[in-house]
Amino acid sequence: MTDKDWMSLALEEARIALAEGEVPVGAVLVHDGQCIARDHNRREQAHDPTAHAELLCLRRGAEQLGDWRLGACTLYVTLEPCPMCAGALLMGRVGRCVFGAADAAKGCCGSVYDLPADPALGGGTAWTAGVMEAECAAVLAEFFGGRRGSAR
Repeated sequence: MTDKDWMSLALEEARIALAEGEVPVGAVLVHDGQCIARDHNRREQAHDPTAHAELLCLRRGAEQLGDWRLGACTLYVTLEPCPMCAGALLMGRVGRCVFGAADAAKGCCGSVYDLPADPALGGGTAWTAGVMEAECAAVLAEFFGGRRGSAR
Protein backbone atom coordinates (compact mmCIF):
# COMPACT_ATOMS: atom_id res chain seq x y z
CA MET A 1 0.00 0.00 0.00
CA THR A 2 1.07 3.59 -0.59
CA ASP A 3 1.18 6.57 1.77
CA LYS A 4 -2.09 7.70 0.24
CA ASP A 5 -3.73 4.33 0.92
CA TRP A 6 -2.71 4.40 4.58
CA MET A 7 -3.78 8.02 4.92
CA SER A 8 -7.20 7.05 3.55
CA LEU A 9 -7.56 4.69 6.52
CA ALA A 10 -6.53 7.48 8.90
CA LEU A 11 -9.19 9.67 7.26
CA GLU A 12 -11.80 6.99 7.95
CA GLU A 13 -10.85 7.26 11.63
CA ALA A 14 -11.05 11.07 11.47
CA ARG A 15 -14.57 10.81 10.07
CA ILE A 16 -15.56 8.51 12.94
CA ALA A 17 -14.22 11.13 15.36
CA LEU A 18 -16.25 13.81 13.55
CA ALA A 19 -19.42 11.75 13.95
CA GLU A 20 -18.65 11.31 17.66
CA GLY A 21 -18.14 15.05 18.22
CA GLU A 22 -14.39 14.72 18.72
CA VAL A 23 -11.81 16.88 16.96
CA PRO A 24 -11.54 14.80 13.77
CA VAL A 25 -8.02 13.47 13.81
CA GLY A 26 -7.34 9.88 12.81
CA ALA A 27 -4.18 7.81 12.87
CA VAL A 28 -2.90 4.46 11.63
CA LEU A 29 0.30 2.72 12.76
CA VAL A 30 1.95 0.46 10.19
CA HIS A 31 4.62 -2.19 10.78
CA ASP A 32 6.02 -4.39 8.01
CA GLY A 33 3.24 -3.36 5.64
CA GLN A 34 0.49 -4.24 8.12
CA CYS A 35 -1.81 -1.99 10.12
CA ILE A 36 -1.15 -2.82 13.77
CA ALA A 37 -3.23 0.00 15.26
CA ARG A 38 -5.76 2.57 14.14
CA ASP A 39 -7.73 5.05 16.18
CA HIS A 40 -9.02 8.60 16.43
CA ASN A 41 -9.16 11.34 19.02
CA ARG A 42 -11.10 10.33 22.12
CA ARG A 43 -10.41 13.19 24.54
CA GLU A 44 -14.07 14.04 25.08
CA GLN A 45 -15.18 10.42 25.49
CA ALA A 46 -12.32 9.45 27.78
CA HIS A 47 -12.08 12.77 29.65
CA ASP A 48 -8.37 12.40 28.99
CA PRO A 49 -6.19 15.21 27.62
CA THR A 50 -3.72 12.63 26.29
CA ALA A 51 -6.28 10.63 24.27
CA HIS A 52 -4.96 11.90 20.95
CA ALA A 53 -5.18 9.54 17.97
CA GLU A 54 -1.40 9.30 17.74
CA LEU A 55 -0.89 8.31 21.36
CA LEU A 56 -3.68 5.75 21.26
CA CYS A 57 -2.07 4.14 18.21
CA LEU A 58 1.41 4.16 19.72
CA ARG A 59 0.14 2.50 22.90
CA ARG A 60 -1.74 -0.18 21.00
CA GLY A 61 1.12 -0.73 18.58
CA ALA A 62 3.62 -1.19 21.41
CA GLU A 63 1.27 -3.72 22.99
CA GLN A 64 0.93 -5.59 19.67
CA LEU A 65 4.69 -5.72 19.15
CA GLY A 66 5.56 -6.32 22.79
CA ASP A 67 8.10 -3.50 22.58
CA TRP A 68 7.96 0.24 23.13
CA ARG A 69 10.62 0.75 20.45
CA LEU A 70 8.69 1.48 17.26
CA GLY A 71 11.57 2.22 14.90
CA ALA A 72 10.25 -0.08 12.18
CA CYS A 73 6.84 1.65 12.26
CA THR A 74 5.27 4.48 10.29
CA LEU A 75 2.50 6.55 11.83
CA TYR A 76 -0.04 8.08 9.46
CA VAL A 77 -2.04 10.93 10.96
CA THR A 78 -4.46 13.39 9.41
CA LEU A 79 -3.13 16.42 11.32
CA GLU A 80 0.44 17.43 12.08
CA PRO A 81 1.39 16.20 15.55
CA CYS A 82 1.24 18.60 18.48
CA PRO A 83 4.17 18.95 20.93
CA MET A 84 2.94 16.05 23.08
CA CYS A 85 2.48 13.70 20.14
CA ALA A 86 5.71 14.73 18.41
CA GLY A 87 7.49 14.06 21.69
CA ALA A 88 5.88 10.63 21.91
CA LEU A 89 7.09 9.85 18.37
CA LEU A 90 10.62 10.56 19.52
CA MET A 91 10.29 8.73 22.84
CA GLY A 92 8.86 5.70 21.04
CA ARG A 93 11.59 5.93 18.41
CA VAL A 94 8.99 5.83 15.64
CA GLY A 95 10.84 5.59 12.35
CA ARG A 96 8.57 7.79 10.27
CA CYS A 97 5.51 10.00 10.58
CA VAL A 98 3.32 10.96 7.61
CA PHE A 99 0.70 13.63 8.12
CA GLY A 100 -1.95 15.30 6.02
CA ALA A 101 -2.85 18.81 7.14
CA ALA A 102 -0.33 21.17 8.71
CA ASP A 103 -1.21 22.74 12.06
CA ALA A 104 -0.11 26.37 12.03
CA ALA A 105 -1.12 26.78 15.69
CA LYS A 106 0.43 23.73 17.40
CA GLY A 107 2.22 21.64 14.78
CA CYS A 108 5.60 20.33 15.86
CA CYS A 109 6.79 18.57 12.72
CA GLY A 110 7.74 21.70 10.83
CA SER A 111 4.98 24.29 11.26
CA VAL A 112 5.49 25.93 14.65
CA TYR A 113 8.52 23.88 15.60
CA ASP A 114 10.36 20.83 14.28
CA LEU A 115 10.71 18.69 17.39
CA PRO A 116 11.99 15.57 15.57
CA ALA A 117 14.86 17.61 14.09
CA ASP A 118 15.97 19.14 17.40
CA PRO A 119 19.51 17.81 17.93
CA ALA A 120 19.11 18.15 21.71
CA LEU A 121 16.46 15.42 21.60
CA GLY A 122 18.38 12.93 19.51
CA GLY A 123 15.95 13.04 16.61
CA GLY A 124 15.37 9.91 14.62
CA THR A 125 11.78 10.29 13.43
CA ALA A 126 11.59 11.30 9.78
CA TRP A 127 8.40 13.01 8.67
CA THR A 128 6.52 13.63 5.44
CA ALA A 129 3.92 16.39 5.20
CA GLY A 130 0.94 17.04 2.95
CA VAL A 131 -0.29 13.56 2.03
CA MET A 132 -3.97 14.04 1.13
CA GLU A 133 -3.70 17.47 2.70
CA ALA A 134 -6.89 18.90 1.16
CA GLU A 135 -9.02 15.95 2.28
CA CYS A 136 -7.59 16.02 5.81
CA ALA A 137 -8.07 19.78 6.09
CA ALA A 138 -11.65 19.50 4.82
CA VAL A 139 -12.69 17.19 7.67
CA LEU A 140 -11.20 19.61 10.21
CA ALA A 141 -12.88 22.58 8.50
CA GLU A 142 -16.22 20.78 8.62
CA PHE A 143 -15.85 20.26 12.37
CA PHE A 144 -14.63 23.73 13.26
CA GLY A 145 -16.98 25.46 10.79
CA GLY A 146 -19.92 23.70 12.40
CA ARG A 147 -18.80 24.69 15.88
CA ARG A 148 -18.44 28.35 14.93
CA GLY A 149 -21.91 28.28 13.44
CA SER A 150 -23.56 26.73 16.50
CA ALA A 151 -24.76 28.64 19.55
CA ARG A 152 -22.62 27.93 22.59
